[in-house]
Amino acid sequence: MIKNKLRMLAAATVLLAGATAANAATCSNNPADFPAWLDSFKAEAAANGISPRVVNAALSGVTYDPRVIKLDRNQKHFKQPFSVYSARVVSAGRVAKGKKLMQQYANVLARIEKTYGVPAPILIAIWGMETDFGAGSGNMSTFRSLATLSFDCRRSAFFTDQLMAALTIVQRGDLSPGDMKGAWAGELGQTQFLPTSYVRFAVDFDGNGHADLRHSPADVLASTANYLKGYGWQRGGSWEEGSANFNVLRQWNKAEVYAKSAALFADKLVGKQ
Repeated sequence: MIKNKLRMLAAATVLLAGATAANAATCSNNPADFPAWLDSFKAEAAANGISPRVVNAALSGVTYDPRVIKLDRNQKHFKQPFSVYSARVVSAGRVAKGKKLMQQYANVLARIEKTYGVPAPILIAIWGMETDFGAGSGNMSTFRSLATLSFDCRRSAFFTDQLMAALTIVQRGDLSPGDMKGAWAGELGQTQFLPTSYVRFAVDFDGNGHADLRHSPADVLASTANYLKGYGWQRGGSWEEGSANFNVLRQWNKAEVYAKSAALFADKLVGKQ
């Protein structure tokens, strides 16, 4: 799932203004070079408008994480057939929980559909598939992971943009440095946004002044809807395979079995399956 999302976002990269300048920090595959690289990146971040306070709060003491490199190198292609994958991610228990949450957040979901045009079943399905409704959002340091991947030469430019976006999330007050925790490749929140997508699509739907995709279900669901709308979701349209909206699900995750499973999940939530 992670690899497909990374591939999609790399192909449709959402660059922050000035983030490319951060690539002046020279990558390396020698961990001994990491401290010097980090100092260089801090300077580039400050030059691109990130305040010294945020740079220091987020990056002081950050060290190279060999676990992240191992995970990056050991990614496996998405090969599970639909029958196997869907049985795992669209379990009866998860569907039952999804139905309860769809009722619990019915008013919020109705407002979201009115605003963005994306219906509740799709949002609940994605929420459940990505993190089991927030139970598995990840607890790895986003800044440590992204700094390690930015320093590493395999995909330095892509992850440097993610690292700059992560600093932007803190600077605009959405999350504190200590709250920047998630999956090993930098995905954040209950529907696993990479930082560039967080900056572009995250919304403050609960009105507390912060687009908080770690703790606020309203923000999580609305931001997910905003993402899908941004990639062309058609209000009132079908999500079934072959539809325009099914193709939007493929923009969320390139794996066809993921989109088919999300559609199946949504069908089960409304009693079609």
